[in-house]
Amino acid sequence: MKSTVLVLGSGPIRIGQGIEFDYSCVHCVWALQEMGYRAIIVNNNPETVSTDFDTGDGLYFEPVTLEDVLDVVSHEKPEGVVVQFGGQTAINLAQSLAQQGVPILGTSPEAIAQAEDREQFDRLLDQLGISKPAGRAVRSLAEAERVAGQVGFPVLVRPSFVLGGRAMEIVYDPGRLRGFYEEAEDANPGQPVLVDRYVVGKEAEVDVISDGIDTLVPGIMEHIERAGVHSGDSMAVYPPVGLSEQVQRDIVVAACRIARALRVKGMMNIQFVVESCEGGREVAHVLEVNPRASRTVPYLSKVTGVPMVQLATRCMMGERLSDLGYSSGLWKGGALGACASVLAEKEFEAAVPALPVPRFYAVKAPVFSFQKLSRVEPSLGPEMKSTGEILGIDHSYEAALYKALIASGIQFKPNGFVILTVHDHDKQAAVRIARELVAKGYLIASTPGTHAALEAAGVRSQHVRKIESGSPNLLDMILAGDVSLMINTPGPDPRAEVESARIRRSCIETGVACVTSIDTATALAHALDCFEDPSRAACLPYTEYVRTQP
Repeated sequence: MKSTVLVLGSGPIRIGQGIEFDYSCVHCVWALQEMGYRAIIVNNNPETVSTDFDTGDGLYFEPVTLEDVLDVVSHEKPEGVVVQFGGQTAINLAQSLAQQGVPILGTSPEAIAQAEDREQFDRLLDQLGISKPAGRAVRSLAEAERVAGQVGFPVLVRPSFVLGGRAMEIVYDPGRLRGFYEEAEDANPGQPVLVDRYVVGKEAEVDVISDGIDTLVPGIMEHIERAGVHSGDSMAVYPPVGLSEQVQRDIVVAACRIARALRVKGMMNIQFVVESCEGGREVAHVLEVNPRASRTVPYLSKVTGVPMVQLATRCMMGERLSDLGYSSGLWKGGALGACASVLAEKEFEAAVPALPVPRFYAVKAPVFSFQKLSRVEPSLGPEMKSTGEILGIDHSYEAALYKALIASGIQFKPNGFVILTVHDHDKQAAVRIARELVAKGYLIASTPGTHAALEAAGVRSQHVRKIESGSPNLLDMILAGDVSLMINTPGPDPRAEVESARIRRSCIETGVACVTSIDTATALAHALDCFEDPSRAACLPYTEYVRTQP
């Protein structure tokens, strides 16, 4: 008789947890069946493939809760339970199930807790000598104020053990910290609140597969938006276009050392922020580790050709990566296999092979449902708002980027004004964007502060009033159909944000593309420049383009 393995799904699909976990659970079940196991599923969402009658050998259409899962375990008596592919809902049950004597397959519940608990994980990073943003977990407002005073504003404040960046915010002053702390605490009662120095830099992430000794890094994804935008709402490119080879090696080494220290068996996601320090030195800080599959698994599996869930499942069941054809220092199907069996850093670095020349580029872009969600504020930040993702693939980064932008719903109309109204810290980048668009024949309009910055830089722009200054203003232009694109970046002033939110909602309701991240706007300007002129086959790489702008 076949041994039974129970796979936990993610329950109802919602922002922060969706179809990517259905994908992972289904591929896990298929891998288990290929290995000769009887694979059964607990999930209660009818809009998923995992709850199709013929996906697994058995389906329990029940909530993914401790009580219901224990009932299934009591009835089926499985060899073990898989929690890694059902998102945060499933992984949060690992400790409680283990306490009830239920075997957890793959990464141990103790290692999961070590990765999820901020204090334990900070100690681990310190032991490994891996950098992280300054900050710590707190359990009171007084503690939060002390930590913020030590690391300096702005700080990133977030509850622990939540989905989709819920109740997460970049806080710029003590007043807002006092106002927001209770909201963060209420998001997950009984758990600490995390207060960290907000690092301005490039974000990157990796999904890794480990058998407890060796670790496979299929690829590194670089976020196009800078730190501060939730990874689910950020565009990402594979392979990276703006990370130096040394930084990429540092990321791989850190990922392998963490996986080895945690004795990960299966899958793990790690998010980094790369900070530019004095002297041109770049430091890759670890932001967080998720000891489970992430939303990028289907995307990265597709573009690298690595069957990530299948490999992770086999590792969870005791097989070795080396026996599966992934050996140390070997590029296979676009995957970077790095041996993590030796903790000496020099030996780690020696195991990372030279980076290959990419055959194509793939850009992941978020899709939003703001037209259907009438009261949702569309600006991007630490709290996730996207409801889907698309993928643009091409031989050049620029063409892949353009495809992703268009497919995600950013329709850049050929006629009308591009309005720029940006926060002070984005004005330098706004000048570069406006100069590029003017050179391509687009008309630029801007509100007073942005207009002054453009005029000082010698960029032509039509002055347009803010709403508070009376008609005619930029809202009138939007409603009249005179706007092709709105570039509006949020700032920390809540009073100014009331007007900005009204502008962004008006764009959504009238079908005007509205970009709220200056990095997305920069990418869009560059993609248009290279895509619309095919003769520029050898256009500058994106990082060189940004660097060479006046």
